[in-house]
Amino acid sequence: MEIPDVVWVIVAGALVLFMTPGLALFYGGLTQTKSAVNMMMMSFAAMGLVALTWALWGNAISGADAVAGGLFGNPAADFALFESFAEQESLLDVGFGATFAIITTALISGAIADRAKFSAWMIFVPIWMTLVYAPLAFWVWGDGGLLTDGFIGSAVGEAVDFAGGLVVHMCAGLAALALVLVIGPRSNFAPTKPHNVPFVLLGASILWFGWFGFNVGEAGDAAQAGINWINTMLAPAAALVAWLITEWARGKKPTPVGAASGIVAGLVAITPACAYVNPLGAIILGLISGVICCFAVDFKYGKYDDTLDVVGLHFVAGLWGTIAIGLFGSEALIQVDFPEHSGGLLLGGGFELLWAQIVACVVTLVFTFVATYIIGLAIHKTIGFRVEEEVEEGGIDSVAHQTTAYGAEVPTAK
Repeated sequence: MEIPDVVWVIVAGALVLFMTPGLALFYGGLTQTKSAVNMMMMSFAAMGLVALTWALWGNAISGADAVAGGLFGNPAADFALFESFAEQESLLDVGFGATFAIITTALISGAIADRAKFSAWMIFVPIWMTLVYAPLAFWVWGDGGLLTDGFIGSAVGEAVDFAGGLVVHMCAGLAALALVLVIGPRSNFAPTKPHNVPFVLLGASILWFGWFGFNVGEAGDAAQAGINWINTMLAPAAALVAWLITEWARGKKPTPVGAASGIVAGLVAITPACAYVNPLGAIILGLISGVICCFAVDFKYGKYDDTLDVVGLHFVAGLWGTIAIGLFGSEALIQVDFPEHSGGLLLGGGFELLWAQIVACVVTLVFTFVATYIIGLAIHKTIGFRVEEEVEEGGIDSVAHQTTAYGAEVPTAK
């Protein structure tokens, strides 16, 4: 790897890592004052726990020699990065992959805000990273993975996912849905106002900033980097505008939380497709994501309590962005990475790519939801995943962390 490439991977990885504190601000601003510290701590806990898990065995599961018929990589092949350390240049890729794993795990926490035990979250994170995220990353991005060269990929065609529509956003959104069904709704389940709107806007801005590392970091050359960069600007811009117009059309005022949510919806949707659609396609993708996610975040009421709309934003937009590649992906752009694929259905490429994308989405949906539900239920039935009712009512911050977001006195623990 040439020095300019090395520098860029370092910068891109730092940008992606910076997204998680940005997410902490975004989520912390959206939640209630009495639980804001806890919400932000869940993101920071993910940074520590996932980094360690990834270095010890997660990286190997996601990318080492295929075992069990392509279900996962061999966790012993690069335990504690012994093999990667022998070829130290590869450590850059390991670190870059870790930042993706960190932000994916942190995303889940927003769904269970205001009611989850911090200790249960600390147990959930490394287990989920080991059994769900790392194998799915191998299926989509690893040599011999189930959705690439493995059984399903060989049968229906390789899944196309540049930066994580399946692995990051659908995965996080589906895991969030599984957990909220396990632990149940808040005692006061109802629309709540964010306690700090400037935090929400600042967090969304940091996410957009970091997303250029997310989507451009692994570009194969300058041409692909250019298309990824411009698409990462256009799709969230279009989604932001579409969300605000949708609020107007629904008889509401355009809100700052709507603007921030529109940005996230567009970023999520363009993530799998950033290298494979032209700029007009990115705008269309963003516009549609802004509209459908604006409706999707209201779908939860009376059904499930996804506190900060992880399902409505990340699952819905991730699903749409992944499917959209099969609709209007550019053949010339797709064949840079997938020579066997033609373009999207609406551009004359036929149904083959769309079918591969649909199958990959279904496999991701079933595996992620079922596996996460089992993990969450096991924790919930043993140590309990939910705080006591009085803690939920009074606020988790003072009990779990002996502090509050804005300096109120907290009794000293006895």
